[in-house]
This record gives sequence, C-alpha cells and structure tokens, in this order.
Amino acid sequence: MKNNRLKFISVIAAAALFTGCSGLNESSSSEKSKTTTTSLTTAENTTESAATSESSSESKTETAKVEIGSPEKTDINIGYLNSTAHLLAFVAAEEGYFKEEGLKVTLTQFSSASELINGIESDKLDVAFIGSVPTLTFQSQGHEVSIFGGAMTNGHGYVIKSEFADKDEAGVEVLKGRNVASVKNSVQDAELQILLKNANIEIGEGADKVNIVYFDSQKDAYAALLNSTIDAASVYSPYASLAKSQGYKVVYYCAHEKALENQPCCRQVAKTSALSSTPNTFIAIERAFIKAYHFTQSDHEKTIKDVKKYIDIDEDFIDTEVYGGYSVSSPDPDKKGTLTLKDTIVDLGYTEDYDIESHYNTDIYKKALDSILAEGSDDIYKSLEDHFNEFE
Repeated sequence: MKNNRLKFISVIAAAALFTGCSGLNESSSSEKSKTTTTSLTTAENTTESAATSESSSESKTETAKVEIGSPEKTDINIGYLNSTAHLLAFVAAEEGYFKEEGLKVTLTQFSSASELINGIESDKLDVAFIGSVPTLTFQSQGHEVSIFGGAMTNGHGYVIKSEFADKDEAGVEVLKGRNVASVKNSVQDAELQILLKNANIEIGEGADKVNIVYFDSQKDAYAALLNSTIDAASVYSPYASLAKSQGYKVVYYCAHEKALENQPCCRQVAKTSALSSTPNTFIAIERAFIKAYHFTQSDHEKTIKDVKKYIDIDEDFIDTEVYGGYSVSSPDPDKKGTLTLKDTIVDLGYTEDYDIESHYNTDIYKKALDSILAEGSDDIYKSLEDHFNEFE
C-alpha cells in the first residue's frame, strides 16, 4: 500500500516538477510575434484606444516605480560546491555583474551541504548554493535559513563500473546486488529511493536488493569507486561527464526519468533574518545572478571559460554539463516545484512535515527581476518573468 502511495506521489511530483524550469534555456532563440497598430476612426474606438494606452502606461509606470536602495552590506561571501551547477555565481563574478551592483564578492568552495549551512549560521557566508533536499531537511530541523532563489534544475544521477553494465542509462535494475556509494540527505539519494520504490526494488544486502553506502560528500562518494567493494556511485554535474571519460557507465540521468523531470536541485539560501534586515543587499545579489543567467543564454563560449576558472575540468565536459540538456541553471526560486519535492521527501521519511512559508522568500527575486525589466527587456528576461508569474 505504501509503495502504491509513493508511486502516486512520484507521478504527481513529476507532473508538478515538469512545469518547473523547462524551456528556460530555449528563450534566447525564441521569436516573438509583433502586432501592427491600425488607425481607429470612430469615437468609440478612439476612446477605447486611449483607455488601453492609459492602462498600458500605468502598467509601465508601475514597473518603473520599482525602487532599489543601496545595498546595506557590500562585502559579500558566497559558498558553492565543486559543481558547474553554481555557474550563476561564477559568471556574475567574471563578467563584473557583482561590481555593477556595488558589491565586492568573495567566492569560496566547500565540500558539503553541512559545511555550507554552518557557514551561513556562523555568518561566515551570506549566501550559499545548497541542494534542495538538505535545505528542506535543515529547515524542518529548526535551522533559520530561507530559500530566495534557484541555481540548477536536474543535473544528477548515478554511474556504475563498466563490468556491470554494457550501455548507458540501463536504469536502476542494474544496481541490483550492488554496493552503491551515495550521500545521505541529498537530492541524489532521494531520487534513487524514489526510483527504487517505483521499481519495487528493496534497499539492503542481497542479490535482488541495492545496498546504499553513505559518504559525507559527493567528492568522497565518487572517489569510493576506486574501492573494489563499491560498484556504483551518485553524481552531480560535472561528475557524470568525468565518469564517462574514465570508462564508467551512466545508470540514469535524472533529467531523463519521468518521475524526476525538472527536479529543483540547488537553491540560493541565506539566513532568514538577513533577508529581512538587509533586503537591498540580496536584491543586488539577485540582480547580478539574473544578469548572469542572461549572459549564459547569449554567450555559450565565454560562459564555459568563466566556469572553467572555478571548476577546472575539460571545457568539453563543461559544455556537456551546462548545455547538453541534462540540467538548467536558472535563478528562478521555482517555489511550486520545491514544495512538491518537500511533500515527496516527507513521504520518503527524510524529514517531518513543516510549514515552509516563512522560509521561502520570493519577494527578493521578484523585486530584482522587476527592476531589471524596468530598465529594458528582451526575450530572455521575458521568459524569466513569464515563468515566475506562472509558477511562483
């Protein structure tokens, strides 16, 4: 009965998450139709036109009224993981968007979500890119941290030694009887458990089960593949591309699994109190991230070079991870998708249910985006606006 319930929840999750960040990476190539204004001759039409014009003018004025104060704090520390998923921060730094917003930003790489959350709570970090699952569990445990933006959707999966699979994306069935390295309290682990439940595969030791061995970080889980006792391991970008180059096979990409499509992965996280006490600072940070997103959609080559300065792997791997269709890096908070994920991990037993509303701030993103739109819009920015308005 429980398995059937989880199957149902997974289907609901897939349906809701499918509406998450899909299509955002296509915005730079879309074309908008143009309307032609014709002359109106009757008094009634003239009046209607004037009213429409006035309404349009008021709408533009409303957007133009977005006022942004100076950042209350300008020296900012941002924490990230060894992942191309956090490219918004890399591009914002390299292309000067933080500086444009009056910020002096230091980027520091960490090894795990726990380290990042500790950095936030100890005030060593102002912002951290943290996986959605650990963020949700930290919140449920009473940590006063809030999500205020997005970073990446999808971008993870599992890989296996080639002696156990003769092709890529054979599915979780190839994990039967295998020891699998993963990270507890991670998106990767939650997704694997969803797929195993849907396939009626039990977790544990035995020929028909999957034995999950937990490590403290993704780096440690991947390194465990060098151990003869570990057969497969979880990955997030760019570890999947690295694994393939080293001869491993991909068990699955979450972007290609119906139950996991458009899964909100990394989120922008900050102290809840800081978002309230220094809102202008976070609006400035978010403006820089939004500009960085625009850049990633318009200059692929330079984006790859920017990312390489922080994630030192072959540029072809970066290209695959960022533009290969396995992930989407967007600053949108994607609240609806994250709320659906919360319900799913509660059902999995990852955490107790809790009221997330006080820990999800979408006002920062909206004000940042509105202020940029007031300065001038295009198809890329418009796609962000449309997505936010529909899925906030």
